[in-house]
Amino acid sequence: MNLTIYLAGEIHTDWREQIKVKAKEKGLPLTFVGPQENHERSDNIGEFISGEQPNKLYKDHTASNINNLRTQVLMQKADLVIALFGEQYKQWNTAMDASMAYAYNKPLILIRPESLIHPLKELSNRANVTVESVDQAMEVLAYIFE
Repeated sequence: MNLTIYLAGEIHTDWREQIKVKAKEKGLPLTFVGPQENHERSDNIGEFISGEQPNKLYKDHTASNINNLRTQVLMQKADLVIALFGEQYKQWNTAMDASMAYAYNKPLILIRPESLIHPLKELSNRANVTVESVDQAMEVLAYIFE
């Protein structure tokens, strides 16, 4: 059995790579998908496809349409979603993706530090499992295969 995991969360740190390495070390049959990790590409995809937009609002709107389509397609094909919240970045996209996982009835593992217990209490309550680290999330995934 191979599972496809959608990795939702900020794109500025190497947390996705940590998960991929740990999955390989554990020999877990996992395929990973997620948002576009090239920030410039993500921000400019609308203009790349549709041409220059008249202002920043339209530029963001056009890119958001394409990024949201990508997220929807990949998340709906995923078996499970992991959403990571860290302390360093504002994470509106992560909150949106976690909410989409819930709306799509996708199993959800939420990773958040202790300092975000209160701000994320509603999302945490909706997640199947909430943990505080990538290592704990990997142990949850490994348990699925026992």
